[in-house]
Amino acid sequence: MRRAQGESFREFADEAMPRLRRVALGVCRDPHEADDLVQTAMERLYVRWPRMGAVGSPYAYARTTLVRAYIGERRRARWQRETSVPEPDESPGVDVTGRSDAGLDIRDALATLTDRQRACVVLRHLEDLSVAESARVLGISEGTVKSTTSDALARLRSQLGDHAPSAQGEVQS
Repeated sequence: MRRAQGESFREFADEAMPRLRRVALGVCRDPHEADDLVQTAMERLYVRWPRMGAVGSPYAYARTTLVRAYIGERRRARWQRETSVPEPDESPGVDVTGRSDAGLDIRDALATLTDRQRACVVLRHLEDLSVAESARVLGISEGTVKSTTSDALARLRSQLGDHAPSAQGEVQS
C-alpha cells in the first residue's frame, strides 16, 4: 500500500474503530469477540482500501463487513467456537451515577434476544440506520427488519418493565 493510502487508512481507522467496537459489542455482548470482529472488519477493509474510492462511505462498508462477519461466525457450529468468560471484578466500586442497575437490566434484557433481533436493534437504534439500510447490512428484507425489530422491542419491554423505553419514536418505517 502506498504511503499516502496507508496514512489515510490509519486516520480512518483511528476515527472509526471506537464506533465499530460499540456496534460489535452491542451485537455480540462479548468484549473479546467484539474486538475480534472489529479486527476482522479492519483487516478486510485494509485489503480493499486502495479501491475504496468507489465506495461512498468507508465506515458503512466497515460496519456491513463487521455485521456480516458476526452473522457468518454464528452460522458455524458452536463446538468450533471458543468463548471467553469475563473475569469477576475484585472491587465493586461506587456507583456515583445511580444508573448501573438500569444498565445491568438492559444488558440482561438484550441477552434474551436472538442474534438477529439484537443486530436489528443495534443497527436501527444504536447506529440510527433506516429500515432499508439495516436490511442491506443484514442481507434480509425490509419487512423482516421491521418485524424482527418489533418483536425484539416487545421482548425488551416485557423484560425491562419500568425501565422500558417509551412508545415515542421506537419503530419507524
